[in-house]
Amino acid sequence: MSQPSVSVCGRTPSGLRFSSARMWMAASMVTAVFMLSNSPTPLYVRWQAQLGFSSGTLTVIFALYIAGLLGTLLVAGQLSDHYGRKPVLIPGLLAALAACWLFAHADSIAMLALGRLLSGVSVGVIVSAGMAAVVDAGGIERKSTAALLASVAMVLGAGLGPLWAGAAAQTLARPIAPIFAVEAVVLLAALGVALRVPAHRAPTRGPLRLRMPHVPAANRLHVLCGIATFGPGITATSFVLALGPSLLARLLGVRSPSLAGAMACAMFFTAVGVQFLVRKWPVARIFRASAAATAVAMASLILAIHASFTPALIVAALFAGAGQGLGQLGGLMLIGLNVPDHNRAQANAVLNIGGYIPAGLLPVATGYLIDAVGLAVAGTAFALVLGTIALAGGAWAGRRAAGA
Repeated sequence: MSQPSVSVCGRTPSGLRFSSARMWMAASMVTAVFMLSNSPTPLYVRWQAQLGFSSGTLTVIFALYIAGLLGTLLVAGQLSDHYGRKPVLIPGLLAALAACWLFAHADSIAMLALGRLLSGVSVGVIVSAGMAAVVDAGGIERKSTAALLASVAMVLGAGLGPLWAGAAAQTLARPIAPIFAVEAVVLLAALGVALRVPAHRAPTRGPLRLRMPHVPAANRLHVLCGIATFGPGITATSFVLALGPSLLARLLGVRSPSLAGAMACAMFFTAVGVQFLVRKWPVARIFRASAAATAVAMASLILAIHASFTPALIVAALFAGAGQGLGQLGGLMLIGLNVPDHNRAQANAVLNIGGYIPAGLLPVATGYLIDAVGLAVAGTAFALVLGTIALAGGAWAGRRAAGA
């Protein structure tokens, strides 16, 4: 008689393979939603010309995405940890599909603003419930791998979206409807995945009392370390997404949606690649590298502005992507390894709230400063402030993570 299969953490070897397949399927939802989140990037200059709004209004439209994201993060993690991932994921994906329709038919600032708000809602769902679902699917033995996959899925989608939109805007006479039709198909496939997500509920079945997202006291330092480096990194990439195309067109004289989209794509693909390169590094070292990359990005931004040197702007985008990717990976690794399953979605929410607050406020302030004093002065001020914050946050997070 043959011996029974040896199980690992309650799973057979075939069960582990199934867990791996579920992990990749869950990650595909993250990629789909983040494709939508950055697809408008190469189109902002076109919409700005058609609808006639200022740089300040442009950054407010961009920041409404962050407002929707932050508002959703306040509740999505708690709902996901209490009721399960699926009941939260499905409405989030429906919000993304509604945003697609609004972008495809936008003929007013209000439609653009509502589309950005709903896309932020969908991202708020996916970075809490969706990324937690990836880690759930990985099982106990694959927490580090699942955290890496969740992080990579996010930045992969964030890069593919503007790459596709920029290429379509460069080659098609009327690109907007086809761009978002493709996005809708991708999101419908993600909705099919969400319908197959297994139940995952908190051990307690008591009534839910909504509050600010909660992280156990023993894990708060882990989340704060991630915020200290992820925050500056994602603020740098938000600047590139919101104002990079305008900077190319107005300051550097380059009017190319495909270049704007490719620059955003390269920024996020750099974030993907660097995470694979450093995945075995100690977390403290990852945090320090994140801060250094963001600081280099800001120095390159200043060079691009004052030397009117387009390659320096591209270098700034690549290092901004590296800074975000490293800070995000370090934060997710600490959460995945240390935060209990029933608090993980809320911890993901807090990490992203802490990162996206400066990512919304600083670019909006810079947008209005551009209207007041010009692109060169405002961009330089932004770079100096963010570079300083990044270096200070990275030094602190590196010390704390080394001693945690």
